Amino acid sequence: MKWISRNREIYKAAARLALPIGLQSLVALSVNLVDTVMVGRLGETSLSAVSLANQFITTYQASCLGIGMGASVLISRFYGGQDMDGVKKAVTVMLRLVILFGLTFTVVTAAAPGFLMRLYTAEAAIVREGRDYLRVFAFCYIIHGVTLTATLTLRSVGKSRIPMFSSIIAFLINLAGNYAFIYGKFGAPSMGVTGAALSTLLARVFEFAFVAGYLFFGDKTVGYRLRDIFGKCASITGEYFRIGLPVFAGEALLAVGNNVLAMVMGRIGAAFVSANAIATVTQQLSTVLLQGFSQSACILVGQTLGRGEDQKAVRTARVMLKLGLYIGLAGSILILGSANFVISVYQVTAETAAIAKQLLQVTALVVIFQSVDSVLTKGVLRGGGDTRFILLTDMLFLWIFSVPLGAMAGLAWKLPAFLTYFFLKTDRILSCVLCLWRLKSGRWIHTIGQETKGAEKKG
Repeated sequence: MKWISRNREIYKAAARLALPIGLQSLVALSVNLVDTVMVGRLGETSLSAVSLANQFITTYQASCLGIGMGASVLISRFYGGQDMDGVKKAVTVMLRLVILFGLTFTVVTAAAPGFLMRLYTAEAAIVREGRDYLRVFAFCYIIHGVTLTATLTLRSVGKSRIPMFSSIIAFLINLAGNYAFIYGKFGAPSMGVTGAALSTLLARVFEFAFVAGYLFFGDKTVGYRLRDIFGKCASITGEYFRIGLPVFAGEALLAVGNNVLAMVMGRIGAAFVSANAIATVTQQLSTVLLQGFSQSACILVGQTLGRGEDQKAVRTARVMLKLGLYIGLAGSILILGSANFVISVYQVTAETAAIAKQLLQVTALVVIFQSVDSVLTKGVLRGGGDTRFILLTDMLFLWIFSVPLGAMAGLAWKLPAFLTYFFLKTDRILSCVLCLWRLKSGRWIHTIGQETKGAEKKG
């Protein structure tokens, strides 16, 4: 109680940021859950197709989040120091990059959806349905990327409610669209997985209009307008790439690594892929507040350091670390308690259900380490500007342990699903241990903004 009382201000600030972000995450995950359940009723082929297609889409989303979170570190620090010109320039660099990536992914997806699906599986039926899904989703990339990065900008200056309301309405649009276009209700044609992609597109269009429209035309805190995207930002570019490039590289390469893991799972079999889809959504729902508290940790630490309050930033880091542990423990208990019910919701074979139960048991163990790791890597250390260390940690354990061990366990050694999945998730456990050491060392706090200020003075 003394600990809570002494840090009441930090808890309140974290809750103000984290709860709207957490609610938005819950809504976003509910969209994934509804998509998984509704598509799953079409059969395991459709479920596997959409699951694998979303692996490639997730690569784009991770790239956008990497671009946006790199900018968020700068935006939070500049906003804490009331450098609004620096905030605008960071947003400009971020938007230019995300639009470029959006165009690239649009062209690749539209030109070769079948090739992309064959990267994950050789089963013709899954490739065919996944190709149909990707063809429609290709129209989402640019608008979804701008929405994601606009959301991160608003969160970084304390305006997390606008994206939250947008996500709630988008969820309802997606739900109604799925019911209409997947099954052919309300006079709409029955389109299967193509209908799922179409309803997602409609929801993304609404989110873009709501969130990006507010940032460009209504927000007065940042004061960013469409014309600013053509403004000069050379003085911030070097600082952005110094701090933001490791964040982007880490998120993008982590997504690539997860895609490789998905390719391994795809070659183990459709039952393993479907079971993984069930386990992943369950884990995300059980720790829905985690993303909110991780991002709030990044923002609070960044703003506090921007005001020059280093000791308070260290205290904030310790508070957020404890919250991450509590979220992980609660998530583990929830997963174990709900496993049988969750599996019963899906119309899957007995083999898939048995594999899903083993995967959920592994998830219940790993989620404790993953929660602490997320608060540290995506929150505290990132807010402190320690982005190069995070990049090294993520890549080291993913590519040296998870990818080769998971591939050998599932494809060469033919180990049971429990052990195979555990090896696939070892990177989060090892990363958690190393990042705890880094936090204790105190070497995670870095200076941000001095180079920019120097450049402005010379100019």
